[in-house]
Amino acid sequence: MILTRVLVLVLLFSFCFFVPPAQRKLHSYTKQKHFHPKSRISLPPAPAPEAISPSYTLNPAPNSPTVFNVQSFGAIGDGVTDDTEAFKMAWDTACQSEETGVLLVPKSYSFLIQSTIFTGPCKSGITFQIDGIIMPPGGPDSWPRNYSKKQWLVFYRISRMSLQGDGVIDGRGEKWWNLPCKPRKGSKRTTLPAPCDSPVAIRFFMSSDLTVQGLKVKNSPQFHFRFDGCQNVHIDLLNIKAPALSPNTDGIHIENTNNVKIYNSIISNGDDCVSIGAGCFNVDIKNITCGPSHGISIGSLGVRNSRACVSNITVSDSIIKHSDNGVRIKTWQGGSGAVSAVTFHNIYMDTVRNPIIIDQYYCLTKNCPNQTSAVFVSDIWYTNIKGTYDVRSPPMHFACSDFLPCTNLTLSEVELLPAQGYILSNPVCWNAYGIMQTLIIPPVNCLLEGIPQVMPESDVDRC
Repeated sequence: MILTRVLVLVLLFSFCFFVPPAQRKLHSYTKQKHFHPKSRISLPPAPAPEAISPSYTLNPAPNSPTVFNVQSFGAIGDGVTDDTEAFKMAWDTACQSEETGVLLVPKSYSFLIQSTIFTGPCKSGITFQIDGIIMPPGGPDSWPRNYSKKQWLVFYRISRMSLQGDGVIDGRGEKWWNLPCKPRKGSKRTTLPAPCDSPVAIRFFMSSDLTVQGLKVKNSPQFHFRFDGCQNVHIDLLNIKAPALSPNTDGIHIENTNNVKIYNSIISNGDDCVSIGAGCFNVDIKNITCGPSHGISIGSLGVRNSRACVSNITVSDSIIKHSDNGVRIKTWQGGSGAVSAVTFHNIYMDTVRNPIIIDQYYCLTKNCPNQTSAVFVSDIWYTNIKGTYDVRSPPMHFACSDFLPCTNLTLSEVELLPAQGYILSNPVCWNAYGIMQTLIIPPVNCLLEGIPQVMPESDVDRC
């Protein structure tokens, strides 16, 4: 009995202090190296379970936006394959997300996209991050017959969106510019009647709280950007480029759009760098390098006897170079409405053909009839505008309506010298009322003083 108890105690003692060889080795190693057991964070992750649906996102850091990479939706990015459906799926998924998302167009890839409308409203804000290249089909013959030839990428009823990135939007416009119905400056070719629709590269329609920044956009078939019926638009650090002779390739066009900021951008193209259409107010344009181009324009306004209202526009701290026009207001005869409270300040002109121009006889043909009604132009300021002009045209040109004169034009610290030669050209005025607050070079002695004695109030549709 005593012997049995002794054997049981020996077995229990041996079991309690027995350490398997593998554990003895690990224990010895950690003692020698003074290691502590590793935390679970640094351990290799366990194998992921099989995905039930495709993975749409990258692995975001905590509290970071969800990323919707278009390649996760099937986009190839070889510049040949049609990636339209992948982009639409990525957009729809991001748009329906409850959290702010990033639709990512990755760098080092080129994506071919057909004419597409990205529709809102979305449940939260979206960042459309273009780090690669996106492009449309290569010209009219490659455009699908059932797709609109008036637009390419459209954002409709979008709020709180940022279109940004280090990538390129390439409009591939050359074949569109060469259509026989397109006017070509400097060419003896006759414009032929033919279907002449050409797509605007990027259009925002009935949208708000928009940011567009950092992108390179080039060679649009028609306007590069167009904003219709939008509000609270912030444009910054864009680089827009198209050949000087490419027709109708306005850089940024806004229509019925208000509270707009266009800052720190470089625009070189075949039409206006920035054009401001009817229904726009509270527009601030600053630090723009413009040209070669047709300059920065308000208008054209009043086409086909329409009513146009534009007010509270400021263009400042900018350079316009080697352009057909500098700062321009252009209206058609027969229109109504008003352009008022416009300031052009601190602008340098480098070899510009019409540095300062108001043209209320704007017409694209030689057969425009004379009409009595006009868009009323008043309260326009030109301050600290200096540089050189192309001697083929006068440096200042104020051609106002026969029946509704321009009023309250103010010039201060304007100095425009010929780019070639030493003879100053005289400014041209017609029915324009205003003052020179300082010495102006060349002097604008053709301005009428005071206010018109007779104003046809019945024709003045003030806004």
